[in-house]
Amino acid sequence: MTAGDRVLVVNAGSSTLKLSVVDADGRSTGSKTLETVAGALAPRTIADGIADLGPVDAVGHRVVHGGDLYRAATVVNDGVIANLRSLTALAPIHQPRSLAALDRVREALPDVPHVACFDTAFHATLPPAASTYAIPRDWRDRWPLRRYGFHGLSHAYASRRAAELLGSPVEGLRIVTCHLGAGASLAAVSSGRSVDTTMGFTPLEGLAMATRSGSVDPGLVLWVQTEGGLSAREVQDGLENDSGLVGLAETADMRGVLSRAAAGDLDATLALDVYIHRLRAGIAAMAASMGGVDAIAFTGGVGEHAPEIRRRAVDGLGFLGVALDANLNAAANGDAVVGISDGSVGAVVVTAREDIEVARQVRAALETRP
Repeated sequence: MTAGDRVLVVNAGSSTLKLSVVDADGRSTGSKTLETVAGALAPRTIADGIADLGPVDAVGHRVVHGGDLYRAATVVNDGVIANLRSLTALAPIHQPRSLAALDRVREALPDVPHVACFDTAFHATLPPAASTYAIPRDWRDRWPLRRYGFHGLSHAYASRRAAELLGSPVEGLRIVTCHLGAGASLAAVSSGRSVDTTMGFTPLEGLAMATRSGSVDPGLVLWVQTEGGLSAREVQDGLENDSGLVGLAETADMRGVLSRAAAGDLDATLALDVYIHRLRAGIAAMAASMGGVDAIAFTGGVGEHAPEIRRRAVDGLGFLGVALDANLNAAANGDAVVGISDGSVGAVVVTAREDIEVARQVRAALETRP
């Protein structure tokens, strides 16, 4: 990379393509959000959007799934793209969007290196006990059925930033990172390595989320098909889009759930209780997988902006040695320490910055390439 060391970070969502430039000091020097139509944009629109942000030295692409093939950020070539296309069945909604954006941005910037950074890669360090499903051996031999985990870019950044906020090296720290947004997951990060997480083969496993169910009894899924007559597609749509907060309170907006629960709405109260029950249990499970916990980090839209969720979650975790300072928790705006000053377990809020993590991984990949 050149002396300027400006990395363009590309993040393809369901209806937008987010572009941001991160400099060598980790500062965002510009960003642009392009609205997509059916997940697609005209090449000229992308080229114009990139041009507005100025020259860059490399491009980092957020890609949801690297499967078992990619355990770290990887410099893109035609062979890598072919491999990523082969993984589409593992992430049929997200992978095509990421690959379409990768193709268009490569066309617009053919003379700089492109690096794929994976949400699954951070969890490639899961030990077999955490990554293996207790299912028939024949299934595991025939298909790539394991717990992959997601939100890895967010968990990686949050764990490092949490250590910085607490003034401790990440080595030796046991951190539970809580990515709480529309999608939500936890990770157990020991000395900077993911050793457990709540999402699994798909992002459906784990916590209750905005529209996703989180973990349910597989027997329930079989029952609504065999006894209820639902098709596999109907079940998938229900669990992905009509469950979680929407299924319980008919809104995916946590702010609405909190305000309605405070006013005594029974559906919103149940939704909040279920959400907190799963969250507390998940944090405790992550701590158990590390033999204890030294810090808890909250990130993502809900994790950053809902002090009531942080308070309710931590109120049930006193046995772990964690407690929040009520004033610090209520006043937190951006990166902040919110735990009590003499607490044995630190608690922090971390602004989600996957773009900084992508840029860091891009530099690392380019420095180590042959």
